[in-house]
Amino acid sequence: MIDAIDKEILRTLQNDGRMSATALAAEVGLTVAPCHRRLKDLEASGVISGYRAVVDPSSVGLGFEALVFVSLAQVDRTTIDKFEAEVSENRRITSAQRLFGDPDYILKVVTKDLDEYQKFYDTELTSLPGVLRLRSTLVMKNLKPSAGLPL
Repeated sequence: MIDAIDKEILRTLQNDGRMSATALAAEVGLTVAPCHRRLKDLEASGVISGYRAVVDPSSVGLGFEALVFVSLAQVDRTTIDKFEAEVSENRRITSAQRLFGDPDYILKVVTKDLDEYQKFYDTELTSLPGVLRLRSTLVMKNLKPSAGLPL
């Protein structure tokens, strides 16, 4: 069971995943050994599923974002499995959620610019399995790109 100290560890790591165990322990009010043990338990149980670097998209030439609303022609297990497999494998699609109602999915796509997005849309998005309709909206400004959970 996650207690208040575990939540504080998680909140702290969401803000700085590279924090040393010593600094983390000091931040949450524990000594190093129990903090390290709690951290290992959180990792082993899958509560912490990994660590990663947050990369600024425009710094690597990927400053264009679009949200794509996808409606499928039919919603059966085979179509869903094929669609989701292809979406999961596509590196330009950085986020994907299945929704209740219409549309069926929302995808976040990142590209260099509008021209590259248009080519991606025409060649890859339209050929995803089961697609009936695609609607895009362009992201003007990303206010909260990767916020942590509200622990």
